[in-house]
Amino acid sequence: MMQATPKADFDCVVVGGGPAGATAASSLARDGRRVLLIDKDGRIKPCGGAVPPRLIEDFDIPDELLVARIKSAKMIAPSGRQVPMPIEGGYVGMVDREHFDEWLRERAVHDGATRAYGTFDHYTSDDDGLVTLFYKRKDAAKDEPLERVRTRAVMGCDGARSRVAAQAVDGAERIPCVFAYHEIVRSPQAGDTRADFDAQRCDVYYQGRVSPDFYGWVFPHGPNTSIGVGSANKGFSLRGATKTLRETAGLDDVETVRCEGAPIPLKPLKRWDDGRNVIVAGDAAGIVAPASGEGIYYAMEGGKVAAEAVSEFLVTGDARALATARKRFMKAHGRVFWILGMMQYFWYSSDKRRERFVSICDDPDVQRLTWQAYMNKKLVRAKPLAHMRIFFKDLAHLLGLVSPQAGTRASSDAS
Repeated sequence: MMQATPKADFDCVVVGGGPAGATAASSLARDGRRVLLIDKDGRIKPCGGAVPPRLIEDFDIPDELLVARIKSAKMIAPSGRQVPMPIEGGYVGMVDREHFDEWLRERAVHDGATRAYGTFDHYTSDDDGLVTLFYKRKDAAKDEPLERVRTRAVMGCDGARSRVAAQAVDGAERIPCVFAYHEIVRSPQAGDTRADFDAQRCDVYYQGRVSPDFYGWVFPHGPNTSIGVGSANKGFSLRGATKTLRETAGLDDVETVRCEGAPIPLKPLKRWDDGRNVIVAGDAAGIVAPASGEGIYYAMEGGKVAAEAVSEFLVTGDARALATARKRFMKAHGRVFWILGMMQYFWYSSDKRRERFVSICDDPDVQRLTWQAYMNKKLVRAKPLAHMRIFFKDLAHLLGLVSPQAGTRASSDAS
């Protein structure tokens, strides 16, 4: 006699409705899966809000979600030296996470996902192969029992300190993080001369007084601006550094809208699944780019490949399908993560090295290839001579053969 298939309320429960979770829920729902998306209502993650054109194209993001189009960056060295980095033939989009994330969640519901407001508590792996997941409803009374749902798979997209990952993946709680803090302020009005501010320019501060091991930023978001810093140094005052940054940028007197802080992981977990029916994605999987801290594109890409892996698992019942998510992601982006990790480890370690790093950013070859790689999310291979020139210039800086104050604008064109 054939054994009956165990009854599940959902095919997959996605915990966390940020870019990774909302994207995964949309993908699974469009694939005909019964999806429950559980999210804390109203939480806004501290984030610079930068998105590349590749994200806008790949994930069908409407223009109205972009609050600004950045056409250049300015790098500020410890000495105060400023290096402009214009973007040729493109832009960096800026989104407000409060509205961007909610739009993604609403799209998931439109695609067929069920949405619940609440907080994940724990799950149990049942003998029949299903998972019973427990969560606290947002509007539940204090003594009210936890909600429970039965599901064939669970996806944890609940951030850097993921409770799903902590239960499912060994070592997830030890993932290294940078702690980020930012203040959303009103952008200066046009003609306000108190601040060196450009609504189409991102300013990045590579100064030890702003961050001993990361950087500080001033990122325009249309009517508002994100001013923040990051550091893995637990003894470093992020609020104090942000105050210093606002004063330096001439933005200390503008209105503060809100303040936010959160850990940002900077190293992908070695494993994303439990080998049975649970997988993690986004910050929970550690897929934020080292050196830059960029996470929105990688979160959405991670959510997409995790959803594809879950779909395959739901069809075949083979838990090995879950491991394909990490393999596919790292094949596409692992080399970039490795390069950025090495860059952060070396160039962010002292003000002397930060000074040289900003000097390198003054090179037209570096700027052109950096922006092309950022906007297209892949290493540029079309110009080997430019890569060779950059290699020898970097080597000269590493060996101290070039003064960090020396301009490199005389560099030959990379075309």
